[in-house]
Amino acid sequence: MSGTAIITGGAEGIGWACARTLAAAGYRLALLDLDGAKAAARAEVLGPGHLGLACDVTDEAGVTATLARVAALGPVTALVNNAGIGDANLPTLDQSGAHFRKLVEVNLTGAFLVAREAARAMTGGGAMVNMASIAALTGLARRNGYGAAKAGIVALTRSLACEWAGQGIRVNAVAPGYVRTELVAKLIADGLLDPGTIERRCPMGRLIEPAEIASAVAFLLSPAASAITGATLSVDAGWMAFGAAGEAS
Repeated sequence: MSGTAIITGGAEGIGWACARTLAAAGYRLALLDLDGAKAAARAEVLGPGHLGLACDVTDEAGVTATLARVAALGPVTALVNNAGIGDANLPTLDQSGAHFRKLVEVNLTGAFLVAREAARAMTGGGAMVNMASIAALTGLARRNGYGAAKAGIVALTRSLACEWAGQGIRVNAVAPGYVRTELVAKLIADGLLDPGTIERRCPMGRLIEPAEIASAVAFLLSPAASAITGATLSVDAGWMAFGAAGEAS
């Protein structure tokens, strides 16, 4: 693999796991994150030639300028559209319109803006992976804005894949289940998520490691996935496959 891979939300969690995996595969990384200082520090950890920049994916002018800056460094061949925010997990009657709009703006509109500008920079073709969720594929109570935004990611992925195939750009999505990230750790600590319940619901009986999501992303970006576009790959320890009553494991 060669060229520049852009990762949004690249300083922590799944984004940082993807950064390490893709750097090892030979990409030069451009890590974009709301926390620019942390992104720059992460880029230093990866070694010379990698870049960390501040980027708010909801700022259209900022996204355009940042992606143009990255493209000036050399060919952009890969994008991991990972930036996003989690839901507050409130009852629907306690959710505000502002809360719903923010989830859609960050998780969906931000992905659209970054994908649009990355496509301009993929003059020789490339591959994109958008981060969806099991919340896009099944009903999760009280996860309205998050689920709607992630379902939008699945639809956006299909649409872009069809439009850009002729330009040599493949667009796929990964739909993670419950991943052992800082966000999930906080939900557990706040009593909003019971890891035992999650483990019993999964056929594989465990949470997913960020590196496992990164491996799936790397596959979809690689030549090994050369005939795959418009697909959403569930990486969820069997969550979506299980449809029986009771516990899976």
